[in-house]
Amino acid sequence: MNDIAPWIDPELVAAGQLLQQKGLVAPDRTKASLVEVRAAQERIGAFLGEGSAPLQRERDLSLPGPHGQVPCRLYLPDGIEGAPLLVYAHGGGFMQGSVPSWDHFLRDLVRQSGVAALSVDYQLSPEAKFPVAFDEMVAMTRLAAREGAGFGIDPTRLAVGGDSAGANLALAAALAMRDAGEKALRFQLLLYGCFSTDSESPSWRRFGQGAGLSQTQMRWIWETYLDKPEQKNDWRAAPALGDLTGVAPAHLIVGSLDPLTDDSNNLLAKLKAAGVPCDLTVYQGINHGFIRYGRLIGTARRAIADCAAALKAGLNP
Repeated sequence: MNDIAPWIDPELVAAGQLLQQKGLVAPDRTKASLVEVRAAQERIGAFLGEGSAPLQRERDLSLPGPHGQVPCRLYLPDGIEGAPLLVYAHGGGFMQGSVPSWDHFLRDLVRQSGVAALSVDYQLSPEAKFPVAFDEMVAMTRLAAREGAGFGIDPTRLAVGGDSAGANLALAAALAMRDAGEKALRFQLLLYGCFSTDSESPSWRRFGQGAGLSQTQMRWIWETYLDKPEQKNDWRAAPALGDLTGVAPAHLIVGSLDPLTDDSNNLLAKLKAAGVPCDLTVYQGINHGFIRYGRLIGTARRAIADCAAALKAGLNP
């Protein structure tokens, strides 16, 4: 079966061609400097977010964390008081990405779900190594549970979420909240996450060879993020290794062309085995990182609507 070329969404192909025409191509993170890689990703994020209108109540916060102040952006849904809150970590391999580049996606999600979002601008590697990003995500989630009423949200109805590396941080934060006996966390929104440090699975071998997220890049990402090889076995870095019993219910998504497909499938099986309510939607013909492409790809818009519906249902029992 693997010899048969997989179907690719034509809108994905067209989006890739458009970005190339505009010179919006991210350099290989194993060859270019991090400054170049980050700058290119910011230009791509700005293009993908063109035309996105801010919410009426959207503001930047600086919140206390274990490693200093953590910049965050709070998005409150228009016309809803005391909404539940999603604490969100953006993707970017733990070493790139920023709050502004995820603005448009989170605005769409907040508008469609009626759930507020707190976007966490956690510190990036290699300047800040593991477990700093994990510590900051956990701290912001706990702070929302403790002081969220002051933000104008309902601190008893929280979710964590993220995409790619951010989904890793979200799941790890959910485990930490479970371990601390925190009851406020009720849901997880996990978008094509790297939940393990395995980059040799069948989906990695099949889809991690060319452009986009590659095996070579993923190995480099783990080497950059982790200080010591043995940390690959730490559940805070590879949360799928943790005991998942009693963790918050989860909605997972992944594209059929994503090298991380096996990570999502494996996590789903482990969550089910632990008795955790969960589901996984696989979007056909789409690769890694598609959730921010709603302006260009219909499948991304459908995924955002699906995620908003799951989030709303998960936080409004």
